[in-house]
Amino acid sequence: MSDLDRGRAARLMAARGIDALVLFQPEAFRYATGLDTGAAGMWRRGGASVALVPADTRMPMAAILADHALHFGPQPGHALELMTHPIWIDYVDYTHSGGDVLEGLGSAYRAQGLARPQFPPRPETFDAAAVFGLLHDLLCDRGLGRARIGVDLEFLPAADFALLRRLLPTARWSDGSDVLRRLRAIKTPREIACLRQASEASEAGLAHMAARARPGLTRSALERLWRDGAEAHAARAGQTISGLRAGISVGANLVSSDPVLATGDLVKADMGVAIGGYLSDGTRTFSLGPAPQAARDLFTVLEESFDAGAALLRPGTPLGEVHAAVLDRARRLGLASYQRGHFGHSVGASCGSEEWPFISAGNPEPIEPGMVLAFETPFYAHGLGALMIEDQFLITREGAEPMNRLPRGLTRLGQDMPLTV
Repeated sequence: MSDLDRGRAARLMAARGIDALVLFQPEAFRYATGLDTGAAGMWRRGGASVALVPADTRMPMAAILADHALHFGPQPGHALELMTHPIWIDYVDYTHSGGDVLEGLGSAYRAQGLARPQFPPRPETFDAAAVFGLLHDLLCDRGLGRARIGVDLEFLPAADFALLRRLLPTARWSDGSDVLRRLRAIKTPREIACLRQASEASEAGLAHMAARARPGLTRSALERLWRDGAEAHAARAGQTISGLRAGISVGANLVSSDPVLATGDLVKADMGVAIGGYLSDGTRTFSLGPAPQAARDLFTVLEESFDAGAALLRPGTPLGEVHAAVLDRARRLGLASYQRGHFGHSVGASCGSEEWPFISAGNPEPIEPGMVLAFETPFYAHGLGALMIEDQFLITREGAEPMNRLPRGLTRLGQDMPLTV
């Protein structure tokens, strides 16, 4: 299903004088249509799939999708004009064919009109020019052939945008990235549910890893323990994990590729699980045995700085004020030269876990209900180790609700981590 709010999209487009959005990024296409780009999206080029979102809510949305993805993927669950384009993958419906396999396949091809001599060959991958031709038809059919169209230029490669402008010269193309960012920053109940489930699976993986960590395990072995725990939790909950992101550092040497865990080491685990394409982001810091005193002192600064920023996570607060509060507390506690560029970000369905808006210096963007923000206080010290606290917060009208249940403190490995309620 689509997670795009047509009414909000219309208001955002009207404020910027845009008559429609055309979205090419696979994640944005899925967000708008509820459909997956399919195999053609692997190249991350413009034309694999296209979503058209008119500003006029009386007009239905439209999508251009690879024929293979339409036949073998989920169908749209809402009103959507759908057009397809051929890609390189050959297929045929053999369901009702019988007898000799080649004869049956020939009959199947003929039944689908695919055996005519004039039928064009399939492209090497996909034909972007052909897709843009279909987009031209969609725009003209809606009276948008000469309209101002916003495009997700933060994604679209320059070569593909140049081809788009050459083949559709009458449309007035503009950057619609800001509209898309603002739409995606406010999550629907379904998106929030996916992010909550993803966070719970990731933390189950962290608890599984923490209980089984022993001296001599490599960083990659710790990652496998986390994956095992996250996948087991998702399976028990009847959920399907669509992606995993692991960022584990072990010990004082922050440039070693696969360090071995030893007594006294710090372990920073910055992890994410994707459910339904929505990637969570959360971090906990551990030690094997007693942590060095310097690490404990530094972690205390990060904890107090985290609390200072978290207290401001409420609707109406400019994100820059949260950043300033964290820096001010950290510097007052002794980190005089701390210069972290941001202390968190929105999360969702991008390629990575970090999305606009950022909790960055001087950012005037106000926090809004419906945002899901990953708020973090990290510190990296080669020769000591990495330390970090990061929680995923749902912004409500009353304030901020943490989605995390593991304790935030510096925790010893090799013991069970209770999940708080």
